[in-house]
Amino acid sequence: MDDLSYILNQLGEHREDYLNAVAPPLFQSSNFAFPDVATMRTELQRELEVPFYTRGYNPTVAILRSKLAALDGAEDALVFSSGTAAIAAAIMSVVKAGDHVVCVQKPYSWTNKLLNKYLVQYGVTTTMADGTDTAQISAAINEQTKLIYLESPNSITFELQDLEAVARLAKEKGITTICDNSYCTPLLQQPIRMGIDMTVQSATKYLNGHSDVVAGVVCGSKERIMRMFNAEFMTLGAIISPHDAWMMLRGLRTLPLRMERSAASAFELAKRLEGHPAVATVYHPFLPGHPQHELAKRQMKSGSGLLSIALKSERVEDTETFCNNLHHFLLATSWGGYESLVYPLCVLSESPNYASPVLRLNLVRLYVGLEDVDALWEDLKAALDKIA
Repeated sequence: MDDLSYILNQLGEHREDYLNAVAPPLFQSSNFAFPDVATMRTELQRELEVPFYTRGYNPTVAILRSKLAALDGAEDALVFSSGTAAIAAAIMSVVKAGDHVVCVQKPYSWTNKLLNKYLVQYGVTTTMADGTDTAQISAAINEQTKLIYLESPNSITFELQDLEAVARLAKEKGITTICDNSYCTPLLQQPIRMGIDMTVQSATKYLNGHSDVVAGVVCGSKERIMRMFNAEFMTLGAIISPHDAWMMLRGLRTLPLRMERSAASAFELAKRLEGHPAVATVYHPFLPGHPQHELAKRQMKSGSGLLSIALKSERVEDTETFCNNLHHFLLATSWGGYESLVYPLCVLSESPNYASPVLRLNLVRLYVGLEDVDALWEDLKAALDKIA
């Protein structure tokens, strides 16, 4: 990665163009005017590169794009109004009717729905493969396979894929690879530098980091990003607003500090939770007992702020008792902000959009924010003691 401090604090910020403002300006404008028809005609041919209409290019969003691409070691990036929009655009930019996708098991729920419910209507088929074994990904490939979709780790039970091995396999067969890197962010893992073609992230999470913006990002080569811009991005119009981009630029300033604190506290709590009598299993890729611990150490710098626990009790009532007695963990979805969160998988059981037969209902995901780790531990311990 290029110098991290330079990327976060200087890259793309041409302050001499903005009255030497220290903070990047917010260009809250949908339109940009031109002095004459000839100039307008010329600039329209460069709609991703110059101000014309904010759906295509906005100066505030452009600063954010440059930083996100550099963080990922990519040539360019597009920013969307949600992580789901970014995932959908990236996948749809690769496949067409008759094509086949290999996707890892237990991906983000809306990725699963896009591949196995929505795109099926348009003639795209998907095989779900155990991504912990590259041989199983290879076995799922057929003559129509155009895409291998990865999520390493996923955000519940933290299965990983060997990104370098999958990238080699895909390149040998002329198949595009996409990796959802939301768990790690580019600070902890850079799939593009390991040979993956494109990364997607929910920028709602760590990249913004303050639980006040919903956004997504796709990073890749200039050729892939331009192709996506001219098709899925401009056609579907799921753009981030200039104000939200400005908020994300603010959030990026503290990304390394937030990630370091959140990751360290999560790992400390994971180690302590392993010894509690009410806990059957702790899921964290950097615990020695994780089945892919060595792979995690090889391709990630550390874990992030997420961990999950499986309670010994299979009773939903006990899961609810545990969660309802937490005081420093908010009952909420998402993650990556400053506040600690608890997300019991049993809340999915009756939802038509999220119900999953794969995930056990005694699973509880914890996101560890920036609070004092000892206070968080006392909170967890007191709640667990009620069901031990």
